[in-house]
Amino acid sequence: MQSTIDFINQASNSFRPEIGVILGSGLGGFADNLNSISVSYENIPGFKKSKVQGHAGKLVFAQYKDKKVVFMQGRYHFYEGHTMQEVTYPIKVMKKLGVKTLIITNAAGAINKKFNPADLMIITDHINFLGTNPLIGENDESLGERFPDMSEVYNKELIKKVENCAKELGINIRKGVYLASTGPSYETPTEIKMMRMFGADAVGMSTVPEAIVANYCGMKVLGISCLTNYASGITDTPLSHREVIEAANIAKENFQALLSKILETI
Repeated sequence: MQSTIDFINQASNSFRPEIGVILGSGLGGFADNLNSISVSYENIPGFKKSKVQGHAGKLVFAQYKDKKVVFMQGRYHFYEGHTMQEVTYPIKVMKKLGVKTLIITNAAGAINKKFNPADLMIITDHINFLGTNPLIGENDESLGERFPDMSEVYNKELIKKVENCAKELGINIRKGVYLASTGPSYETPTEIKMMRMFGADAVGMSTVPEAIVANYCGMKVLGISCLTNYASGITDTPLSHREVIEAANIAKENFQALLSKILETI
């Protein structure tokens, strides 16, 4: 990891971020117009190239208002064939760089029938349906303890602040439980019924590994899902990644306004 840190420090002029933001599918444009330093993942030792449409694959270091922020324009997914350690490696790097708060965004399918595409949902808790855990393996005591508590992965104080930010902006924000499945195939209608019975409000293919590792590293975690489609079986419309990107673009204005307000507030 030290080679990664040394490279990033040199590339970013020893920028010391206090906040990390993972920008999910269709949401990477938030960091495009900032006065920033960007580094492609493929050039960073230990990082992998991002191959998913809508994911630029860059670390962007920027002073946003009075906050020092590192943005991930795109993330790694388990379904791409990456190991859990590779998927969560950037989070461990953020910890070493000084990040204390991590904001995770994603595109997700709405399981809760009261929710609609283009809604934004604050994640209050998650269900790990990935069949594995990113903390399996030898523990690094410099990052966190072997058996981290998971009773409050998503910081309640940050959740309250986001609710207040949304209210000030006139954005109708949802709150709910996010379930992570491996993908890359979308879920069957029967699987969605099961997930609803488990208490899930939205389903996606990311976020949970990063949240687990960030919590393990002692970071405050905030999760926001952009609900880009109804989950399988709620409507008769077949699901597609193009639909995800289109709905994310519809929600982009609200998302960017909310994220901007959050960064000013926390």
